[in-house]
Amino acid sequence: MSSSSLRPVRRALLSVSDKNGLVEFARALTALGVDLISTGGTSKAIAAAGLKVTDVASVTGFPEMMDGRIKTLHPRIHGGLLALRDDPSHAKAMQEHGIEGIDLLVCNLYPFEETVARKASFDETVENIDIGGPAMIRAAAKNHGFAAVIVDVEDYAPVLAELRDNKGAITLDTRKSLAAKAYARTAAYDAAIANWFDAELARAKKSDDVTPARRFAIAGRLRQSLRYGENPHQTAAFYITGEQRFGVATAQQAGGKELSYNNINDTDAAYELVAEFDPKTSAAIAVIKHANPCGVATAATLAEAYALALRCDPVSAFGGIVACNRTLDGPTAEQLAKIFTEVIIAPDADADARKILSAKKNLRLLIAGGLPDPTTQGTTLRTVAGGFLLQSRDNGRITEKELRVVTKRKPTAGEIKDLLFAFRVAKHVKSNTIVYAKDGATMGIGAGQMSRIDSARIAAWKAQEAAKAAGLTQSLAKGSVVASDAFFPFADGLVASAEAGATAIIQPGGSIRDDEVIAAADERGLAMVFTGMRHFRH
Repeated sequence: MSSSSLRPVRRALLSVSDKNGLVEFARALTALGVDLISTGGTSKAIAAAGLKVTDVASVTGFPEMMDGRIKTLHPRIHGGLLALRDDPSHAKAMQEHGIEGIDLLVCNLYPFEETVARKASFDETVENIDIGGPAMIRAAAKNHGFAAVIVDVEDYAPVLAELRDNKGAITLDTRKSLAAKAYARTAAYDAAIANWFDAELARAKKSDDVTPARRFAIAGRLRQSLRYGENPHQTAAFYITGEQRFGVATAQQAGGKELSYNNINDTDAAYELVAEFDPKTSAAIAVIKHANPCGVATAATLAEAYALALRCDPVSAFGGIVACNRTLDGPTAEQLAKIFTEVIIAPDADADARKILSAKKNLRLLIAGGLPDPTTQGTTLRTVAGGFLLQSRDNGRITEKELRVVTKRKPTAGEIKDLLFAFRVAKHVKSNTIVYAKDGATMGIGAGQMSRIDSARIAAWKAQEAAKAAGLTQSLAKGSVVASDAFFPFADGLVASAEAGATAIIQPGGSIRDDEVIAAADERGLAMVFTGMRHFRH
């Protein structure tokens, strides 16, 4: 391959699905003396603008056929993209078979991801799998020594600037950079197709299980470059996938400075938690710090829910993330504005809320457009050295009918309501998890400890401190219920909860010492239910 840096662009092939900026780009190429060849709708758009363009069918000698499935898969196209111009045998083949070189390929693909996002039929989605486009893109990228390839509309302007600066030529560095982008695009495209097929298979089986496959593809599109990662010495970026799930990836920022890595991570945790509570039933607020909730509450209004959530841990709430399950209103925004909050995320915000929060220069207001469905199928992944772990999303949800009472005393109707609330919160707290709750609000949360007894003690201490901050003489945990994300391995955690004032317990069960734990509950007159479902969150 030639090591020449500058390669002139004399002939360009344009074949695009996204026609934004197409005519302007084609006009600029024509002004630089570049001959244009094109396909189908792209050719018609260029010709309609009064520009000279040669249809691909004239180059190949074959018309488009099979509903456009066959048009560019031809030696006169791929030979023009792949030929090594300084190789005598390639030059001879080009001359013998009437192949002209193609110096620039402009190609973006059929909108497969968009077709999936709008939930098109299976057949329509299959028809939006591009074949000729990826083949051409890969060919031009491979032959970057002689050809340049553009797959993003955003690259039109910089490539044109370089062509003008270099009298119609493109540098090798730019061609390499464009080739890297091209391969990333085709890789992401193929990943989207593979993952869609897997999802369709799972749907046909009516299963959300992750089926181990020989290969699993991951792809994302850059949403934004971040200032740094978890710490200032780490670099970071935010990528979005094709999953249509309301949250940070769909959110529009209505104010404040740029989001950080930690902001995005924490906001995702907050919004997934608050979405557990149906906005038609009650307003809900989750206050998050370092991806763990420090207060969660439901109430008739967001303002009331926020006051209850804040009471649980007002110290940790400073500099935290607040998630709402309803449209953010003015009265709630007034309360939120009283303490420093990093991010607020909600499905929407009314004019009063936007105006109030716009005065807080460092606060980011995110409008997500809707709530994620906590019961839907999906996958999550985590990297490890040399690979990654993939699992189905924890979309488990326990209802009252699935509870198994294991103690002599049955929980009251009010306790059952709070037990289900607490267990739903515990699902979103780092393990080991203990959550005290009462009247639809958290009273104390113990998260991420190495032993469950420590989580129980921390949650109880938090409840005592919150009571002091609220000017109360009795711990918030008094008369509460308690949720544990996994079974109590010993009775000590349950005993600590009882000593803190809890009257009922919800836990998965399944310990070899369940009998001891049940006996300890009975001895203290507690009600306890088993869920049979664990919610570890590491």
